[in-house]
Amino acid sequence: MDLAKYRTIFIEEATEHFAEISRALLELEKNPQGVDSIDVVFRMAHSIKGMAASLGYDSITELAHKLEDRMQLVRRAGRIDPREELSLLFRGLTALEAMVGAVRENGEAPPADPELVAALATRASPAPEPEPKKKRVEPAPAPGRASEAAASRLEAPRPPPTVRVNTRTLDRFLSTVGEVILNTSQVRTVSQSGGGQNTALAEGLDRMDRVVGELQRRALELRTTPLLRILEPLPRAARDVAERSGVRVEVKLRGAELELDRSILDRLSDPLVHLLRNAVDHGIEPPAERVAAGKPPVGCIAIEARREKDTIRLSVSDDGAGIDLDTVRQRAVEAGVVHPDLAADLTAEQIAALVFEPGLSTAASVSEISGRGVGMDAVRSTLESLGGSVELATERGRGTTTTLIVPITAAVQRVLLLGVGAETVAIPISKVERIEECPTERIERTGAEAFALIDGDLVPVFDLGARIAQPSSPPGKFTHLVLTEVRGERVALSAERVTGQQQIYVKPLPELLRGARALSGLTILGDGRPMFLLDPNQIA
Repeated sequence: MDLAKYRTIFIEEATEHFAEISRALLELEKNPQGVDSIDVVFRMAHSIKGMAASLGYDSITELAHKLEDRMQLVRRAGRIDPREELSLLFRGLTALEAMVGAVRENGEAPPADPELVAALATRASPAPEPEPKKKRVEPAPAPGRASEAAASRLEAPRPPPTVRVNTRTLDRFLSTVGEVILNTSQVRTVSQSGGGQNTALAEGLDRMDRVVGELQRRALELRTTPLLRILEPLPRAARDVAERSGVRVEVKLRGAELELDRSILDRLSDPLVHLLRNAVDHGIEPPAERVAAGKPPVGCIAIEARREKDTIRLSVSDDGAGIDLDTVRQRAVEAGVVHPDLAADLTAEQIAALVFEPGLSTAASVSEISGRGVGMDAVRSTLESLGGSVELATERGRGTTTTLIVPITAAVQRVLLLGVGAETVAIPISKVERIEECPTERIERTGAEAFALIDGDLVPVFDLGARIAQPSSPPGKFTHLVLTEVRGERVALSAERVTGQQQIYVKPLPELLRGARALSGLTILGDGRPMFLLDPNQIA
C-alpha cells in the first residue's frame, strides 16, 4: 500500500495539532488552572499518537504518548506549574515538530531524545485530587417539549464543509483563470479592430466580461489566506527568545482575520520573525529595569494588521527602551553610510531610516539572536520586492513601531502604461504620485545625473529607457515625468508617452528573466504582445 498520501495527511493534521498545543500552552502560562487548555493539549497529543502509530512512526508515537501521560497527571492535579512544567512541555512540542519535519523531508522519523522521554515520564509531585463534582440531574423534558428540543438541535447551524486542495493544483487553476482573462481581452481587441459594429458580438462580449469578472473575484478569494497562518506561531517564538534573553514578554495579535494573497503571505513570515526577535532582544528590558522605569515587569509586543484601500498595514510595536538615535547616527558615520558633515543635520525620521542600511546594527554585541546588521536590510528588500514598503518610528524609553505595507494581491493590479521607444511598460498605479508634463529644457543635467525643479524641490530624474536598456527617441519639447517615491525620496521617471491605465493579470517571469530585478512580472496585451511590469525601487 502506498503510504505517501496518508503521510501527507498526517503531516498536515499534525501541524494543525501543533498549533493548537502551542496556543493552549501559551494560555496556560497566563492561567495555570485553565482546564480547557489542559484538555486541548491532552487531546492533541492523543491524536498525534494515534496517527503516528497507524503509519508506523514509533518514535513519534512514543514521545506523543509520554506527553499525553504527562498531561493526564496535569489533568488530575487541575493546574500546571508555569515555570518548570511548561518549559518541559514546550521542549516536547518542539521535539515533535522537528520529528514531523524530518518525516516531511525524507519520510522517516528520527529517534526520540531519550533524555526528554525520561523527563516526561518522571512523575510530577503529587497534587491533591480535586473533589469530584456532583453530577447535575437535569429534569426530564415535558412530553410536548421533547420534539422541540430535538428540532432545535437539528436547526443548530453547522460549519460549512471544507476540502483540502493541493497548492500546486490551486496554482494551476489560478494560472488558467489568468489565461481566460487575457484571452477575453484579446478577443475584444480583435472584435474592435474589424471596423464594423456587430451588436450581437458586443453584447456577448459584455456578458462574457461579467462572467469572467466574477470568476476572477472567486479566484482571488482562493488565493487569499488569513494572516493568522503566519501570526499564530509568533507568540511562542517570542517566548523562546525571551527565555534566552532573560526578559518576560506578552504578544498581542490584532487583525489576524484579515486575508492576504498567499504568494505575499508566504514571504512575510521571515521579516515578521526578524522584527519580533529584534523587539524582544533589543527592545524589551529585563523585569528589574522595567519596574525601575515605572513599567510593568512583563513587556508587551502588539502585532496589528489593518486594511487601507488595496494594502495591508502590518505593524510590530513594543513598549521597550526604543532606539538610541544618537548611537545610530554614530554607527552610520563609522560605517561610512553618512558623511560626518551631514550627520548632524539629519532629522529623527532620517536617522531611524538608517537602521535599514546593510551592516548597520545598534546591538552592543553579536549574539545568536541578533546583532549582525543584516536583518533589517533584508526586511526592506523583501518588502520592496513585493511592491510594498517599510516604515519605522521610535521614541527613547517608550518603544519602537515597525510597519510593513504590502498590497493585498499580487495577481491583479491596476497599472500605468508608459511608452518607451517601441515598447509599452507598466508600473503599479499605487506607486504613482502624479504625472508632470515638464518642458525638456527645464531638466538640468550634470554628467550622468539629471534633476528637475518640481514644487520648489530639486527632484532626481531617471531616464526610463536607459534604465531598462531600451533605445528611445530623442527628447521632444516636453517630457513626461512620473513622480514616485523610492525609500522615502521623491524621484521622477521620464517616459516618451503615457498611454493610459488598466487592470492587468500579472504572470510570473520566466526563469530566464528572474535575474532582471527591475522586472517584477509580465502580462499579455489585447493584441498579443507581452508587457513587463516594472519595480520603481529597482529602476531608481
